[in-house]
Amino acid sequence: MSDLSPTAALPRLILLTGTHRVAPGLLSWPAWQVLREADQVLTGEAGHPQLPYLREAGVDVTVVGEVPVGGLVRRLLADARSGRVLWLSASDGDPELGAALAQASAADPEAFPVIEVVPGSWDLPGARVLDLVAVMDRLRSPGGCPWDAKQTHESLVRYLVEEAYELVDAIDSGDRAHLREELGDVLLQVVFHARVAEEDADDPFGIDDVAAGIVEKLMHRHPHVFGDVVAESAEHVERNWEEIKSAEKSERESVVDGIPLGQPALSLAAKLISRTRRGNLDVPVPGTIAAPDTVDASAVGDLLLTVTDLAAAHGIDPETALRAAALRHRDRIRAAESTPREG
Repeated sequence: MSDLSPTAALPRLILLTGTHRVAPGLLSWPAWQVLREADQVLTGEAGHPQLPYLREAGVDVTVVGEVPVGGLVRRLLADARSGRVLWLSASDGDPELGAALAQASAADPEAFPVIEVVPGSWDLPGARVLDLVAVMDRLRSPGGCPWDAKQTHESLVRYLVEEAYELVDAIDSGDRAHLREELGDVLLQVVFHARVAEEDADDPFGIDDVAAGIVEKLMHRHPHVFGDVVAESAEHVERNWEEIKSAEKSERESVVDGIPLGQPALSLAAKLISRTRRGNLDVPVPGTIAAPDTVDASAVGDLLLTVTDLAAAHGIDPETALRAAALRHRDRIRAAESTPREG
């Protein structure tokens, strides 16, 4: 069997690291190679998850138990001066041991053996999401957090809405640290709801089902990536997207079906108008306004602010008024759809 490096024949201390996010027994080929070449394999945990698989593979592992880090360093260094010693690190990577070895090396570098760090396994992208799922499961399970345990989909709704708005604020702020934090808070809401859904007596589902559903939807709606459809521009992609969604929602009776009514009134009104135009329906909105000379985002914003000020001056809540108007417009859209078109 070939050695991994020119120093393989020298006395050395090998630190074999891993991650609890990968199933035990799934080790890299270099890891198996150094395990078989080592004169001694040591670990501090009698319940280390890799032990059954190593022993099944014929690797003899000595469990040293809980030894003070100073004593452990002295033992590892003494053994490594006369052979190849492998330390099977704990799931957290044994940070105290690493720091103590670095300190000992700085104090007496000449007498220090070769140290090699070999990754036995490493995290794949998204692996920390598994940690979040595990933490949420712990909080929700017996012996966890009483507050988390009593939450329902309904009780969590307001937090979901609040976190979404806070994420919007973070995006607007341009603060990257704030953005990262708020994305985490939104992700928590998804994982929380999925964990609650696991306990439903009639239709349980979990985070894997949620992820599987969105993966399937994304692949289906991106045939130019996962299929043989050609899309040469973002506009072409958008047209394909709308055609696919239209086919998926063919059972809907109206273009306004599926629009969430719980969203803010302004976005609700914008969605209704957008669906109307995409459906080629001629449903004018009531009332008239004096359009500004230049129609841009600033001018429209000022116009909306003016309408809001008008409502406030007359004691009218603009959110409530616009929501009521949007719902009336939804009824007009349905009425227009039920009226036979000429030609």
